[in-house]
Amino acid sequence: MTSVSKPKLLDQVREAIRVRHLSHRTEDTYCQWIKRFILFHDKRHPSELGGEEVTAFLSYLATDRNVASSTQNQALGALLFLYEKVFGQKLPWMENVVRAKRPKRIPTVLSKPEVKLVLGHLKGGHGIIGQLLYGAGLRLMEGLRLRVKDVDLAYKTLTIREGKGFKDRITMIPEGLIEPLKTHLEEVKKIHHADVQAGFGEVYLPYALADKYPSAGKAWVWQYVFPAQNRSVNPETGQVGRHHLHEKTVQVAMQKAVAASGISKPASCHTLRHSFATHLLENGYDIRTVQELLGHKDVSTTMIYTHVLNKPGISVRSPLDVAM
Repeated sequence: MTSVSKPKLLDQVREAIRVRHLSHRTEDTYCQWIKRFILFHDKRHPSELGGEEVTAFLSYLATDRNVASSTQNQALGALLFLYEKVFGQKLPWMENVVRAKRPKRIPTVLSKPEVKLVLGHLKGGHGIIGQLLYGAGLRLMEGLRLRVKDVDLAYKTLTIREGKGFKDRITMIPEGLIEPLKTHLEEVKKIHHADVQAGFGEVYLPYALADKYPSAGKAWVWQYVFPAQNRSVNPETGQVGRHHLHEKTVQVAMQKAVAASGISKPASCHTLRHSFATHLLENGYDIRTVQELLGHKDVSTTMIYTHVLNKPGISVRSPLDVAM
């Protein structure tokens, strides 16, 4: 009788993640943390370890490595997933974990003239992405993962699929971007047509849709709005196709645009989203509307954008302004 070897630990983790349709980024991040956990405990198998060892590792991250609280929580999430979803074990509550401090930081926000200046230095596809991040309040990966079917130029709306917390939401397309987006999509369609003619043109589909609809991968509606410059190989399937732009290319373009603008703020792609929220509140929109557009679960998250507002009930007028 032939014995079937048990899959390696990280293969089990990847399988558990893919069954739950979590992102590739989550998969890579969780696997990296599990590797670090194993190395920390002298390469002992996690099945031999438990809550005490997890506590020791998380405390080490806070005290010796001085990681941010978000990083420590990310490591905790990976290890909880390993024990609960892969091993089927419930870890005891780790009350002795030394918690990394979560600093209360005010987000960097660009003024409207500063936004205009930065966007003016972003050209081509990067320019359209930058305008969407600011004009629709998108996170960078939400913009890059947009598919043609998610863009409704007639109704001037974008459908954001599986944003943070795996929630879909609707946001606007700025009036001034309708024509540039239309022209951009026409150019992308030409690239896709050339790929199909060359025997390629199949894009990655989520949730095993490629098995259910074998020809959907080449359909225009499923293509990325911001495709990569070159075709690449999907590491999972070995399929050659055109993925979306890599976030690093946009981040570098943004850094260069900020530098060229001469702005002395540490602005990033996410700063455009912060600026979107702040400027909407400055323009008089209520915070619940802004919360919905941003896709925040709790309005308290959105409240952080009230820090720059000079509105009664939210901010205080300086006594110097009264005296003068």
